[in-house]
Amino acid sequence: MDFQRFTRKNLLLNTLLVVAYLAWNYFVVGLRSEHYFLILLWLGAYYAHEKSRKFVIGFSVFIVYWIIYDSMRILPNYEVSEVHILQPYQLEKALFGIFVNNTWLTPNEYFAIYNTKFLDIISGLFYINWVPIPLAFGVYLFIKDKLLFTKFSLVFFLVNLIGFIIYYIYPAAPPWYVVIYGFDLHIGVLGNSAGLARFDQIVGLPVFENIYNKNANVLAAMPSLHATYPLIVLFYGIKKKLGWVNILFALFMFGIWFAAVYSSHHYIIDLVVGVVMALIVIMLFEWLAKRPKFKRLIDQFVGAI
Repeated sequence: MDFQRFTRKNLLLNTLLVVAYLAWNYFVVGLRSEHYFLILLWLGAYYAHEKSRKFVIGFSVFIVYWIIYDSMRILPNYEVSEVHILQPYQLEKALFGIFVNNTWLTPNEYFAIYNTKFLDIISGLFYINWVPIPLAFGVYLFIKDKLLFTKFSLVFFLVNLIGFIIYYIYPAAPPWYVVIYGFDLHIGVLGNSAGLARFDQIVGLPVFENIYNKNANVLAAMPSLHATYPLIVLFYGIKKKLGWVNILFALFMFGIWFAAVYSSHHYIIDLVVGVVMALIVIMLFEWLAKRPKFKRLIDQFVGAI
C-alpha cells in the first residue's frame, strides 16, 4: 500500500477496513458513538493532507491497541479463568502490611482511613494524566525523532498486549472490590472510582466517576498498566536525553504509582508485576530492534511516516 498518495487501491482498502470495523462493532462489540468518531478521525486525517496521513499512520499502533482493549468486553476474563480476590489481598498484607492499632492493614486500607485533601488532589491530578502524558510524549517523539517514536509506540503496544493476556490468565480484583463486595465473586460489576471519588467531591465534577463507569475490565488489576506507562515514558525520555524533563517524568511515574495505591485501584504487588513486565519487554525489544531483519521492518515503518 502506497502511504504517500491518494490512490484507488488506498481508497478501496480504507473502505474495506471501515466496513469491517463497523460490522465488527455492530454485530459483536456493540456500536457506540466513539466508534464513529474513530472512523471519522482516521479517514479525515488520512485524506486531508500528507502530513496528517503520516501522523495517523504513525499512531495506528495506538489505534489498534484501543480497538483490542475495547473488544475485550465481548469475552470477560472471568469467563476464561478463575478470579483471584482473596489471594492478592493476603499476599499484599503479608508483604506490605502496616500494623496500626493492633491490627494489620494493607496500604490501601491504611490510606482509606488516613487521607488528606492535599493528597486527594495530587493523586487525582497524577492519575488523570496517566494516558494524556504518554500520548503527548508520543506526539513529541513523532515530530522530533520518528525512529524513537516507532520504538516507543511498539513497546507501548507490546506491554499492553502482554498485560491483556495476563488479565485472562490471572483475573485479579482491585482493592476497592474487596471493600465493597468482600471476597465473593459478583459477575457484571461496574467500575468504581474508589478513592478518586474524593477528588471528584473536591472539584465538584464527576471526572473519575464518568471514566470508571465505562471500564470494560474491572477484574484486571494485575499487572498494573498504570505502573507501566510512565516507566516506558521515562525510559524513552532518557534515551532521548531530555535532561530536566526526565526529572518531571520520574516524578510523574512515582506520583502515578503512589496514586494507584492511595486511591485503592491497585495493590503494590500489582505495580511490582507491571514494572517487571515492562522492563522485560523493553529489554527484549531493544535487543530485538538491533537484529537486521527486525531493524529493516522498523526502518520501513519509519520511512512511511
